[in-house]
Amino acid sequence: MEALVVLKHVVKRYRRGRQVLEVLHNLDLEVASGEFLALMGPSGSGKTTLLNLIGGLDRPTEGEVDVAGERIDQLSGGQLAAWRARHVGFVFQFYNLMPTLSAERNVELPLLLTPLSGAQRKKNVEAALTLVGLLDWRKHKPNELSGGQQQRVAIARAIVADPTLLICDEPTGDLDRETAEEVLGLLQQLNRNHGKTVIMVTHDPKAASFASRIVNLDKGALVPAPAMVTV
Repeated sequence: MEALVVLKHVVKRYRRGRQVLEVLHNLDLEVASGEFLALMGPSGSGKTTLLNLIGGLDRPTEGEVDVAGERIDQLSGGQLAAWRARHVGFVFQFYNLMPTLSAERNVELPLLLTPLSGAQRKKNVEAALTLVGLLDWRKHKPNELSGGQQQRVAIARAIVADPTLLICDEPTGDLDRETAEEVLGLLQQLNRNHGKTVIMVTHDPKAASFASRIVNLDKGALVPAPAMVTV
């Protein structure tokens, strides 16, 4: 299967005063088109940093980041913003919904950056909300929705512009187990039935089990998966 994401010799350093902290060390990674990849690792291992590089929210200090056939590490700020709008849908742990807007208006936000007509935006929003099972809740504001419903709205917002890639940072970290499994099942459905490439950071092995492949990161480097303990 063709690679959608290719990272080559990626290094990421941050400067804190006189100290230089290297978060990612000469990292190579490929993610196939249509794959559901889980990134696991302890806190501080570099998972979110890696996710931000793939999603075009940050740039590597060294190395290449190629996503959807584009060297995004070489794009200007404006080019990168336009690239993200075309190619990436983001899902975060705390939903990041606008509290004064209804579900349908929250979902519509990414489409306001496109040349779509109001009628086409409405059609896309209704399709996205239908897919996540919330069309009947489209007029409700976030404080009128449960945590699981809010995350479904966030997923609808992430997919409404038909992105190439879904980037999910601890998408179930604020949910109870039952609701988390419903959200993970939805991500799995988007991957299997709709061909969406999903990259998800999680610390939860149960959440990671919904992915088709698990990559483990420790101290800024990819490491083999831990051995399963049998009794």
